[in-house]
Order: sequence, then structure tokens, then C-alpha cells
Amino acid sequence: MFTSFLPLAALAAIGVAGCTTGQPAGPGGFNDPYEQTNRRVHNFNKAVDRTVYRPVSNVYGTVLPQPVRRGVDNFSEFTDLPRRIVNEMLQGKVEDALHNSFRFATNATFGFLGVLDPATELGLESRDADFGQTLHVWGVGEGAYLAVPFFGPSTQRDLAGDVVDLVTNPLGYVLTPPESYYPPGSTVGEYTNYRYTYRETLNDVLDNSADSYATSRVVYLDARRFELGMPSGGGAEDGGVIDPYEELYGD
Repeated sequence: MFTSFLPLAALAAIGVAGCTTGQPAGPGGFNDPYEQTNRRVHNFNKAVDRTVYRPVSNVYGTVLPQPVRRGVDNFSEFTDLPRRIVNEMLQGKVEDALHNSFRFATNATFGFLGVLDPATELGLESRDADFGQTLHVWGVGEGAYLAVPFFGPSTQRDLAGDVVDLVTNPLGYVLTPPESYYPPGSTVGEYTNYRYTYRETLNDVLDNSADSYATSRVVYLDARRFELGMPSGGGAEDGGVIDPYEELYGD
């Protein structure tokens, strides 16, 4: 099964590399050649958030008690672990792949199929990996900044990674309906809970920023580059990795 993903992974890497070649970062440390279109998509996403995501997340967070929401989040992360393990193998991070494999086995056995998270208490904390990260490890540039309808900020590399991740979770080849609906359903619940938990910060960015598009772009790119260990601002001259949340949440 692992080897069956390799042709798709290689094709995605070649395709994204072709799109990102020769695209230097702009003066502000980002590459946004589609800004006019991106701004229209951003405004559309704000309208969807205001009329759908925000009220739905408020109902979700108000009606469901916190332990239930945490259980949904745990199950979503549990069903995502096989995909992370695949990406860690593609990145050559064998130790991380083994770590997440033990985490998966522990929560499957003692955590009621991931609804609970005893693995974290045993020192097997969650480690994230995705195909956008895999492309970065393989040397593919992040490409142009994109605002994706319904999903928000991304880049060419991360969007390609998201598409590949949709079809490279081994659980998708094992589960059949109705069980196959549980992982995506829990993922929707996890993102809904995220929207509720961080509603004040997200609402402030979307509603109170002088330019919510520019703010969202900076926050996303800096956070993603920090996650990947890249210099903040997109240039090597920055000389190091900066936590993008330090100014927002620091003392």
C-alpha cells in the first residue's frame, strides 16, 4: 500500500515544482501574484464564515459539553494518524513514524478507538505531518499564496499537499460505509470546535483588522513557516525561525 502512494506523490512534487520555479517572494516576504482574485475569494470566505461557520460553531460549542467535543477531536486526530505515518515515511522520519504508530496502537487498544488519549499520558504525544510538509522536505518551494474557497489561506504547495492527503490515508482503503463516514465527520467536528474555541481571536482578525486579507496572509504564512522550521518572512536574511504567535499572545 505504501508503495502505491509513491507515483502520486512524485507526480504532485513534479507538478508543484513546475508551478513554483522562478517565483521569488515579494517585498513583504510573500509571493502573491493572484492577490486580486485572492481578495475576492477572501471576502467570499468571510461571508460564508459570518453566515454559516460562525453560527454553527457557536451552537456546536454551546450545545455539546467540552468532554464530548474533546472526544470528537481525539477521534479525528486518531483517524488522521495513518496519513501522518505515511508522510513521515516519505520524509525519511522513521522515528516519528514509529512514534505515531505506537500512539495509534495505544489509543486504539486503551482509548476506545481514539476517543480517549491515554497515549499522551504515556509520553506518546501527537506529532503532525502532512504532504505539504513532505514536499517542503523534498525541496519544493511554497509557491504562490492562495485563498481557497471555503477553506481559507494556503499556498500552491500546501493546496497540492491537501489534495494528495485526501487519498493517501490508508484508512480510506480499509473502511467501508457507514464506518468510512466517521473520520471525515469527526474532522468536520474538530474544525468546528476549533472555530468555536478560538472565536475571539478569529473574529478579531476578520472583523477588526484594517485589512483582514493582509492580516490573514501574514498570520498563515508565518505560522506555516514556523511549523516547517523556515525563516519567518520568507527570506533567509531573517537569520532564524520566529514564533509568529509571540506578538499576538506574548506577555
